[in-house]
Amino acid sequence: MVLMSVLVYTEGVSLNDLLDRASQLSDKLHSLSTSLTNDLDSHFPSVGGKLMKPSMCHTSSLQIPNDKDQALRVPENELLSLVRSLLMAWSDPLALLSSEATSLPHPERNSINTKTKELQDHSNSLGVGLERLVRKMGSSPESLSSLPFNSNDLGQDNISRLVNFHFLLSCFRRDSHKIDSFLKVLRCRAAKMLPEMC
Repeated sequence: MVLMSVLVYTEGVSLNDLLDRASQLSDKLHSLSTSLTNDLDSHFPSVGGKLMKPSMCHTSSLQIPNDKDQALRVPENELLSLVRSLLMAWSDPLALLSSEATSLPHPERNSINTKTKELQDHSNSLGVGLERLVRKMGSSPESLSSLPFNSNDLGQDNISRLVNFHFLLSCFRRDSHKIDSFLKVLRCRAAKMLPEMC
């Protein structure tokens, strides 16, 4: 798969190229999470809208720009640090989603399982790419604030498992959109584009 090797690093790769590749991966993450949410909604449409409260997502405590205008005012190294913190906060939850997808009580289970594994793979690749970006941008890789995620399972009964899987995925979809947006702002700045063009 092309995207899996998209962040393979060589010394001669420019900052703009690294940001392009990171943006491609983040775009794929957001597309996959949207597709997965649609798969779940096709069988269980009443779950998402009623229960999804962004304030309940485990990443809601991160101080994150609300829109592009705010993001454009954040210094590059802080924006990159935010992207890394958001992605790192999803390491354990994505592992949980991946392990639970194999036995999810849903008619699209096989497709959901495949896409969830792909989500985890792309997330890992993006994490490696972000570390390379930190080095390329000359930022010191500061320690990131880790966000606790205290769940080992999604519940015992089928309804709870579907509801919690859907909720977690909805949170990731929201955060993957932010990751994608912030990386595109960074790419835009690196290309020295005017803010209104970003």
